[in-house]
Amino acid sequence: MVYIDSTQKYKAFASSPLAVMKVRSIILPKQNVCIRTCKPLTAITPQQKMDTRFTRGKSNILERPLTRPKTEVSLSAFALLFSEMVQYCQSRVYSVSELQTRLADMGQSVGASMLDVLVLREKNGKRETKVLNMLLFVKVNVWKSLFGKEADKLEQANDDDKTYYIIEKEPLINAYISVPKENSSLNCAAFTAGIVEAILTHSGFPAKVTAHWHKGTTLMIKFNESVIARDKALDGR
Repeated sequence: MVYIDSTQKYKAFASSPLAVMKVRSIILPKQNVCIRTCKPLTAITPQQKMDTRFTRGKSNILERPLTRPKTEVSLSAFALLFSEMVQYCQSRVYSVSELQTRLADMGQSVGASMLDVLVLREKNGKRETKVLNMLLFVKVNVWKSLFGKEADKLEQANDDDKTYYIIEKEPLINAYISVPKENSSLNCAAFTAGIVEAILTHSGFPAKVTAHWHKGTTLMIKFNESVIARDKALDGR
């Protein structure tokens, strides 16, 4: 059998690092000749290589619109996940205050992540500059995104213009949490307080948000002095 190698004619092309070569053998039916041919395919650019590297086997999540329809999460799945979060934090603390602090820290990471998407979807990218408008955004838009409904009440303290209250009579986040008598001060809505604190702070309204047992569950929002001073300056224009 005689072998004829015809790859030499493609030597110049094969020397290119961008070339993709495919070798195939053709055996002639009535001759003892085997011809090895080298078939060049379309050259791949560096940009195509990069695109293939980062998109192969992955979903097109980057191509999905931010204004996609809202989705709902199973209540039982949420209850299971949140109970595991509480147990995880509980196994690493020694007091109720430490447990609430850990839950608030987890909530802050959630609030910081969801802020930009919420502003784009609900406000068309427009940021609030007034305290009351920002609180209404939290009461209505943030609560609907998290719990499917508005918060029950939004109130301001009578003796302090820096303090506001968001009141939930039966918060969903506490619906499946059983608090023992020895830890009666524990309110797992500290997780929600962390979400609200992160949203306010990253929106330019630094505040401290804590969860308390009052009229159900009350989130106490205490703004920094600078926020109230800026709000009064805007009113005086």
